[in-house]
Amino acid sequence: MNPSFLHDPMTFILALLGGTIPSVIWLWYWIKEDDIRKPPLGLVALTFITGMLSVVLVIPLQKLMQAHIVDNASLIIAWAVCEEILKFAAFGVIAWASKYVEEPVDYPVYCMTAALGFAALENTMYLVRPVGMQDTTVTLLTTNLRFLGSTLLHSITTGFIGLMMGLAFFQNKTIRFFSAVVGLILAVGLHSVFNFFIMKNNGENFLQVFAVLWVVSIISILVFEKVRRMSEAMYTKTILKQHAAVSNFS
Repeated sequence: MNPSFLHDPMTFILALLGGTIPSVIWLWYWIKEDDIRKPPLGLVALTFITGMLSVVLVIPLQKLMQAHIVDNASLIIAWAVCEEILKFAAFGVIAWASKYVEEPVDYPVYCMTAALGFAALENTMYLVRPVGMQDTTVTLLTTNLRFLGSTLLHSITTGFIGLMMGLAFFQNKTIRFFSAVVGLILAVGLHSVFNFFIMKNNGENFLQVFAVLWVVSIISILVFEKVRRMSEAMYTKTILKQHAAVSNFS
């Protein structure tokens, strides 16, 4: 099945806009929450785009897993592991490798940025068909559900890794590594549970699943605030040291 609208540039552009806007809204929210030292927009954009490109690697890997894993539960977990590792890798090769990740709050912000880039292209792929068929109702419904569910899921799950790394910012390397592993396990666990219940009964229980996701999101926001305050205290301490050094020099 190869409909002509899949090759229509305007269809793709409209789907890309519809798929990216929810991610950009969530990205704006998380960056706005980091009111201490705004991250450079160039690095944010590059991390976002790298997160989008990671979808290109996920698709063949997940098809390969589907061909070799028979058990549905194991397949769902394997898919979640694949997505979370590649989203985290997008953060790692761009933001983490830069000189700008230097405060606790930087970790969740850039992890979520990579995840939202991933969600943007994934959303686009889901929207291409209804947009090409000019089905406005399906397009709006798909966009809203992915804004409320999938886009938020991607940012929260990968955000767990960043939050755990941020909480362990002042600890030794062993604890920081262990915290990142715990964050990855939490991310895979939540992602797998969400996908399992969405796929069960053809998604008929999606309202209950979304409710649980929003509860987890609120918890993430509270933890994010704690990490943000850690950065705020660090920033304040640095400023005080600079003032003290200037006063001593004078």
